[in-house]
Amino acid sequence: MNEVRKIDRLDASPRFTEHDAVRLNRMFRGSSTQEWLEAVIKDNLAGDIAIVSSFGAESAVLLHLVAQVDPNIPVLFLDTGKHFAETLEYRDLLVERIGLTNLQILSPNADDLARQDETGLRWSYDPDGCCEIRKVKPLARALENFDASVTGRKSFQSSTRANLPRFELDTSDAQGRLKINPLIDWSAQDIAAYFEEHDLPRHPLVARGFPSIGCEPCTHKVAPGEDPRSGRWKGWDKTECGIHKPGEEPFL
Repeated sequence: MNEVRKIDRLDASPRFTEHDAVRLNRMFRGSSTQEWLEAVIKDNLAGDIAIVSSFGAESAVLLHLVAQVDPNIPVLFLDTGKHFAETLEYRDLLVERIGLTNLQILSPNADDLARQDETGLRWSYDPDGCCEIRKVKPLARALENFDASVTGRKSFQSSTRANLPRFELDTSDAQGRLKINPLIDWSAQDIAAYFEEHDLPRHPLVARGFPSIGCEPCTHKVAPGEDPRSGRWKGWDKTECGIHKPGEEPFL
């Protein structure tokens, strides 16, 4: 467990390097998600960690896994002002049911909204810009306080996520933050089984044909057999909101 160097916040060098991510992936090769996630959290192998959660279709699984280790790990939720009402209700239900004690709600900067999305309709003609204001910038500000972020990405969700590792360097962050993907190698069947085993409530929109849920204006139903994320930004050449795209220049 001493393979990953300790973090010194007074050191101007990056917190982590690509070498650290490779070592962590090798260290936990063959370990179950529960085993390695517990080790990473309890042994402080990734420094200060935050969970980034949309409280979407499958979010309950990751939140439950983490809460079994430490229910007080910060959970960051981006309140974009465009969520389905069902998502906000589901968020509150999961927080209580799972016993999360450190939910942190992130909001867009009021000045950014006034200057760049006064009508609230930017999503309709510039979804990238809308995501930048309402998701990318608020999350970037919040993550400055953390050494690693934990995501709920899974390889089966889309082709763009098919080959992601458990640990990767967030190259959009010059300070060397880690990005951790505990569910990346879980199948849809694994997710469903975990929901049933732990009696976790489902997002109410899943039963209505929404296997991937984001902001209401940019989320559509998905036909059986389609890519689970094909209902996101339908009609646009866009597959991610921007928080998982490393190395991009700002949209604004």
